[in-house]
Amino acid sequence: MHTRYVTWDEAVEIFRRRGLAEETYRNLYQEEYILHPGPARVDGPFPLNFHEDAHPWNADTPEAATGYIVDGDLAIEGNLYDEDDGAAALVVLGTLKARDVFLTCDTKLIVLGDVEVGLFAGEMTDKLVMLHGDLRTVVTALDAEFEPDLVAGRHSGRLIAPSYAGLDVEDATAGRPLSDLLVDEVISGDGVDFDALRERVPAGEPVIRPGLVAGDGRQSPSSES
Repeated sequence: MHTRYVTWDEAVEIFRRRGLAEETYRNLYQEEYILHPGPARVDGPFPLNFHEDAHPWNADTPEAATGYIVDGDLAIEGNLYDEDDGAAALVVLGTLKARDVFLTCDTKLIVLGDVEVGLFAGEMTDKLVMLHGDLRTVVTALDAEFEPDLVAGRHSGRLIAPSYAGLDVEDATAGRPLSDLLVDEVISGDGVDFDALRERVPAGEPVIRPGLVAGDGRQSPSSES
């Protein structure tokens, strides 16, 4: 299915048709967006910080826009990330699945359904992150006063965050060392090395221990001997 450009008015009509609350989308930039008009699957990474030749949707929509809208589920085989202040918005009007997520700076991420990822990491406060379903992770790591504006459903996984975080998280891995969940390269003392995350997630390098299931930390059946 091909992508195309839509005006802000067209985007609002899609949001209304899908039942996205106005208080969620009114804080987005009211400009042109790139629309994927149905469920989408991306075989590699999905960077939000640029829209160049390497972007998976460059063929049909080669010029950058304010952000991306997926009118359905989005499954990303690689990582979702941004690295600079010019990050594009991403609105998913279904569920979002990815390997890992790293958000910083001017992130705007809105998901109408559930989010299922290995790592969900965020830093800095100039953002809009609203998740209207469950957030299922192996590890959620927050720093520099980053916290999702909304997690409407169940939030499960290991939470690594300073005391400011007021999230109610169910941790099925309580009592297990962090080294059971994360690779050694991203662990710093009892917490997470965000400089390492900032390098490894965009590079597609491992962060979560292989085979762990988001939400409960179990090994997936395919990884068990």
